[in-house]
Amino acid sequence: MKDKTVSLVLGSGGARGLAHIGVIRWLEEHGYQIQSISACSMGALIGGIYAMDKLDEYEQWVRAISKFDIISLLDVSWNTSGLFKGDKVINTLVELVGDQLIEELPIRYTAVAVDIQNEKEIWINSGRLFDAIRASISLPMLFTPHIRKGVSLIDGGVLNPVPIAPTFSDTTNMTIAVNLGGPVQAQQKAASQLPRHEDSSQKFHQKITTYIKSRQKNKSFKMPDWSVYDVANQAFDAMQSTIARQKLAAYPPDHTIEIPRNACGTLEFDRAAEIIELGYQKADETMAGVTDE
Repeated sequence: MKDKTVSLVLGSGGARGLAHIGVIRWLEEHGYQIQSISACSMGALIGGIYAMDKLDEYEQWVRAISKFDIISLLDVSWNTSGLFKGDKVINTLVELVGDQLIEELPIRYTAVAVDIQNEKEIWINSGRLFDAIRASISLPMLFTPHIRKGVSLIDGGVLNPVPIAPTFSDTTNMTIAVNLGGPVQAQQKAASQLPRHEDSSQKFHQKITTYIKSRQKNKSFKMPDWSVYDVANQAFDAMQSTIARQKLAAYPPDHTIEIPRNACGTLEFDRAAEIIELGYQKADETMAGVTDE
């Protein structure tokens, strides 16, 4: 295959979205050119940072963060529409990788969010990148909705966890979708870490820890009891998985990379190395034969 230009569709699924990094790494290593990204939720975050050409910096950081760092980034909201405001997460990422207007990105980019009041998808392909990301990651119950142009927006995965439609007008050679709601698999041993950026991960951990401490107002904040939300999270995953199957059947991409929906929990970002490697392995299983066509 001479020309391997790709429209990449990155789905929603919390920390499982770190698998998107592994998929992107595999595509890069095998000569694929990602020219378009359509994404929602964690896919919108990874895809946006990749479009900025800052994925190296983000990967170094996320490989180094601890459970305490994750909890420290959750700013409690007293608003009944969500547990956390999400401002600290977004501000931390902006400090880490910068920000940019979507229309200035070198890759076509669309983040999908949901206008829940009017029950419709909102495709965001202009304006400040991290505003689009914040809207798309507004997981119900967890983060408060993001207000954009007077409209309350929540996680795009609520209506379309694998947003293929924004790629319909692309002129690339193929569309590759990454579905984070794949079939449940038996628990396996943790995958080995990819040997990337190990020398500088500590630097990024120190940088982000310093930033978190400088913004931490409530020193006594403790880990919440997530067991209360286990059933809700499982229900949301099941819902997304069902919708994803329907979307993929209605608008099949050229290739679908499936990540098991039980690969990790919604907030298990401290398992980054394992999940990134899982994405790399699943990309290899799905795409290895394509390179020979």
